[in-house]
Amino acid sequence: MAPERSSSGSTGPRDPGLALPVAERAGWSDVDVRAVDTVRVLAADAVQKTGNGHPGTAMSLAPLAYLLFQQVMRHDPADDQWLGRDRFVLSCGHTSLTLYIQLYLAGYGLEMDDLKALRTWESATPGHPEYRHTRGVEITTGPLGQGIGASVGMAMAARRERGLLDPEAAPGTSPFDHHVYVLASDGDMMEGVASEASSLAGHQQLGNLVVFYDSNHISIEDDTDISFSEDVPARYAAYGWHVQTVDWTRTGDYVEDVDALLAAIEAAKAERSRPSLIMLRTIIGWPAPTKRNTGKAHGAALGDEEVAGTKRLLGFDPEEFFPVEDEVIAHTRAVGERGRAAKEEWQKAYEAWRGAAPERAALLDRLREQELPDGWTDALPVFPADAKGMATRKASGEVLTALAPVLPELWGGSADLAGSNNTTMDGEPSFVPSDRQTAEFEGGPYGRTLHFGIREHAMGAVLNGIGLQSLTRPYGGTFLTFSDYMRPAVRLGALMKLPVTYVWTHDSIGLGEDGPTHQPVEHLAALRAIPGLDVVRPGDANETTVCWRTVLEHTDRPAGLVLTRQNLPVLDRADGTHASAEGAARGAYVLADASGAAPDVILVATGSEVQIALDARTRLGEEGLAVRVVSMPCREWFAEQPLSYQDEVLPPAVRARVSVEAAVGQGWREVVGDAGRIVSLEHYGASADYQRLYEEFGITAEAVAAAAHDSIRDAAEAPRPGGRGD
Repeated sequence: MAPERSSSGSTGPRDPGLALPVAERAGWSDVDVRAVDTVRVLAADAVQKTGNGHPGTAMSLAPLAYLLFQQVMRHDPADDQWLGRDRFVLSCGHTSLTLYIQLYLAGYGLEMDDLKALRTWESATPGHPEYRHTRGVEITTGPLGQGIGASVGMAMAARRERGLLDPEAAPGTSPFDHHVYVLASDGDMMEGVASEASSLAGHQQLGNLVVFYDSNHISIEDDTDISFSEDVPARYAAYGWHVQTVDWTRTGDYVEDVDALLAAIEAAKAERSRPSLIMLRTIIGWPAPTKRNTGKAHGAALGDEEVAGTKRLLGFDPEEFFPVEDEVIAHTRAVGERGRAAKEEWQKAYEAWRGAAPERAALLDRLREQELPDGWTDALPVFPADAKGMATRKASGEVLTALAPVLPELWGGSADLAGSNNTTMDGEPSFVPSDRQTAEFEGGPYGRTLHFGIREHAMGAVLNGIGLQSLTRPYGGTFLTFSDYMRPAVRLGALMKLPVTYVWTHDSIGLGEDGPTHQPVEHLAALRAIPGLDVVRPGDANETTVCWRTVLEHTDRPAGLVLTRQNLPVLDRADGTHASAEGAARGAYVLADASGAAPDVILVATGSEVQIALDARTRLGEEGLAVRVVSMPCREWFAEQPLSYQDEVLPPAVRARVSVEAAVGQGWREVVGDAGRIVSLEHYGASADYQRLYEEFGITAEAVAAAAHDSIRDAAEAPRPGGRGD
């Protein structure tokens, strides 16, 4: 069956004790079998050379990965951004070689030296696949379950995009129809985010989503029976998924029945009203002589003897490393020709669509360029001055409703908190199968308002998946305290630089009576610690408008809008005291200055505490002090400004400074400096009305004024690195 000689060394026959793959219907030749076996030895060699990694799953999933990339998926290695391509998500990112070797064989630009450089500095083959780093990698994966969660977002976004661009086409006939294929592991199935997202996918009837569950019963702690015994197919059937099982161990021997797997894939693709799960029973590390079916094959190099033994079983020279025969690489690279042919055929349908729908084609062109339409900001609301005020969550909702007609790409919803988060655009239909509308929320499969249910963790991952589709701009809302549930997905969104917006409301003890379980304290500091995430806390309704505009103008990062439950005064920007809210776009600005004099003290505040700083300014002004108030809605935006602007807002010569924010003070020392004071909340909240809480916890104008006096006193003394600490 296998060739007798390699282009670079001798080979022997494949061990007759290893059953050949059953691949008659799949049309596999001897070269296909040899290519799959080559994948196994490349995986073993790559991990062995590096000295660490995950060889076992890449070895046992070689037939599945090869089948997908060589026969099943619609893709073109020459154009990894082709709109019509199927998406591939490696949710079990630790087995990165499963993807890298297929990208190498298919001709995506990875070459042998890249495989040899696995997990090393500046290589194109990092330990887990990274989006924007390696051609052909659709998503950064690593934390288990996140890939499944994001794939649900990809599938949802594909449906939304179809609704925007080609809603009348019959199923399966639109140039925007494609499938999302996911490889998942036992570990993915254990993670809660996968459960949340899979439940949502079943509810949404995402027929374009196909998940392969590699059930090998092995994790790092060896046999998963020690911790995992549920019936996964039954669980997914209960979610409303189309479920199939392909068991390569069913005969008592290990037989890789590729034809059965292909039949299951074809059945999954034919199922248009449900997402599909194909549970594939494998033996990890197959066919390593002694470490197959063990935890040792999961997350460590096999060892020289084991790698050599594997090569002997497969008919490779044990002394030859990274062997790839010319015939094999020529055969697998031919997928590029098939991909080009598929793209050319797709292009005909695409051009016909463009000719028939020029306005939609213009929309597509704009979305692909990530450009906003001319004049879109004209739709943004301007709020009149109002001492009684408006909650910034309400202002945010009015911004969203105003933008609905001009930004069709903007869509989103809430984790069952629509009325509290104000994330529903007025009059917009829900994104939901038609038979799952409710009396409260009407809609259809191409709707706009998302309903994530009480699934914050999944919501974060789904938003990432939508962002990865790159054509639309998603947002999702919950209470700020529950950003903790979303944090792993938020971190990945920042790592991938996705333009996703999180609407986090009920931003402080200002939410009042719900008490400390719902009152965020450490969350602002924790979120600001995430590199690449903009944390945005506007101080009134008009700052909210400017902040939304600025968030949407950025296409290279996620942002969290942190909004109040309680009303905040809408400042009079024309009264000669308060500066224009336009300054919010720069992250910080002088909201109220010191009446022409150099300030004696600068008060810096965010969100609902801006008004407290303004009240403190009035008190201090009555004492004859010159006080500047700086509103700082986004420290990340401010840090991007030229140093000259930063010094203009916060003159280095003015060391007397006070920050005020109803959260832990961590991080504010770098703003207020050594002589500064930090008015903050260094403990959990309590259940009471918000006015009482601010009073009891000392976040008041009186406290800020007292802190200002202390800071002025300290600023008159010699600098003290790190501050006084009292």
